[in-house]
Formats: sequence, structure tokens, C-alpha cells
Amino acid sequence: MLKLDEIKKPIAEQLDLFEGKFKQSMQSSVPLLDRITHYIVKRKGKQIRPMFVFFAAGNCGLINDSTHRGAALVELLHTATLVHDDVVDNSNERRGFFSVNALWKNKVAVLVGDFLLAKGLSLSIRNNDFKLLKIVSEAMEQMSEGELLQMEKARRLDIDEAVYFEVIRKKTASLIASCCACGAASATTDDTIIQKMHDLGEKIGIAFQIKDDLFDFGIDDVGKPVGNDIKEKKLTLPLIFALKQSSKKEKRYYINLVKNHSENSKKVKEVIEYVRNSGGLQYAQERMLEYQNQAFEILNTFPESEYRTGLQQLVKYTTERKQ
Repeated sequence: MLKLDEIKKPIAEQLDLFEGKFKQSMQSSVPLLDRITHYIVKRKGKQIRPMFVFFAAGNCGLINDSTHRGAALVELLHTATLVHDDVVDNSNERRGFFSVNALWKNKVAVLVGDFLLAKGLSLSIRNNDFKLLKIVSEAMEQMSEGELLQMEKARRLDIDEAVYFEVIRKKTASLIASCCACGAASATTDDTIIQKMHDLGEKIGIAFQIKDDLFDFGIDDVGKPVGNDIKEKKLTLPLIFALKQSSKKEKRYYINLVKNHSENSKKVKEVIEYVRNSGGLQYAQERMLEYQNQAFEILNTFPESEYRTGLQQLVKYTTERKQ
């Protein structure tokens, strides 16, 4: 499988340029805020979201200043949600480093998240990027709804496959969809093309999340702790499939394990084994590849270019990655 550094070659210059612009977009005259945003920028992830924005723009037209603002907007709002998520989850770590709330406490972390949201909004309004703002605002709305829907269902553990796909479409896929749509909207005014790119991002996001769920069952040696979703009482696709194949008695037994014994590592292991033996992993893998193929079908309607190739490689990366 190609490494990310190989995939990003056609847009490497743009990403370097983006780094500087993104840092600028987070600047503040308040020393504490500046120190925290500097800490956040230094611990950035793999830049997958900006990559989607730039590749989508190149695939639909020309990369321009509006593309850079779209990428910054997505990153600002996404970073804000991560900072808030760590407060909600009471998490002390993010990508192997201390989270903002671990170092500066919850009150500061919430305010930093709010500041980043406001920065994203003002960046768009200042430059009349209303189309980009509309796309990303809708994604934020969906992400909040998806998170709350998952929380509500986790209490009762009554998630079926339809609800699962609704949750991940809103919670994960909406953000990648907004990256692809923002890239397209920065390069073309054709709403049909923008919608097509949005649909592409949604397919990629769903495949990405299913892959993430598979990691929880130890399919690869990854940084994510095995059984973490079960400990958090999340019903993911492999487990939903396993429960669907079970007798009523079996189903009751395993739902009880997840509901009442998720802190017991021996019981969590039992649930993992049950899912592995039921064909749940194979089923989830097949569904993931279905969405990957649907993404390829959309991409193949665009003319051949290094940007289309970059997107194809990114799609493959999301489903074949090891972490």
C-alpha cells in the first residue's frame, strides 16, 4: 500500500503553503490562547482532511485561495470538535500527547474549542465564502446529531444496521463529505459536481468508519486499544451482524455482557471471540468494500488527472490503512 507521503506528492507544495496559512488563521493576541493553539498545531495529525479538500479542488478545477480557506475552515472546526470531544469523554490523551483539557483543564479547553469555531466562522465571512460555510455548518450539525443519536442508543443498546449507518453517516462521513464538497465548491460553481463530490466523501467516510470499527476486534496491530468500543458500549457493524445471527437467548446473553460487564476484560474478550466466530468481521469487511467501490464509481465519472488518481489512492488508503 502507498504511504501518505507518496499519495500527497501532487499537492505537497499546496499543503506546505496551507500549514503557514492555517497557523495564521489560529493566531490570537491573548498569550494563553496563542500558546495553546501553537501546542495544537505542533501535534497535528496526518493532514488527511486538507488532502481531500485540495485533491477535490484539483479534480474539479483549479486550486486557489478559496481552496486554502476551505481547508482551514474544515480543520478549524474539526479541531474545535476534537478539543470538545476530549472534554466530553474525559480523555487525557490525543494522538499520543496530552489533550488540551489534561494540560489546561476543562474550562479552558471548552473556551479554546469555542475560539476555534469562531475563527472558522469569521474566516469565511470575512472572505464571503458563504458556500463553504454552508457546507461545513451542515456537517457540524450532522456530527452533533450523530454523536447524540449514538449516545441515546448506547443507553438502550438497540442499534440495528439501519441506525448504525445513520450514526456513522452523520458522525464521521459528513466531515469527509464536507472536505470533498468544499474543495469542489472552491473550484467550480456547478452544484451537480459539488453534490457529486459530497456523495463521494460520504461513501469514503462510511468505509473509513467501518475500517475503524474492525480495528476494535484486533484485525491489525494498531494504536487503538482492542475492545475499546465494547468498553464504551458502542454497537458497531461486526457486533450488530453477530447479534442478528444469534438465538434470542444468545443475543440476551451478549447484550448483557456489553451492558453490564464492559469493564471486565475477560468478558470483553468473550464478546470479541463471539463476533470473530460469527462471521461479523468478514461481513463488515464486505460492506466496507461495497462503499469503497461506490466511491470509485463516482470518481470514474471525472476525467483522468493526477488529482483523481490522488483521490483514488486516498480511498484505498482509508480502507487498507493499518492504523
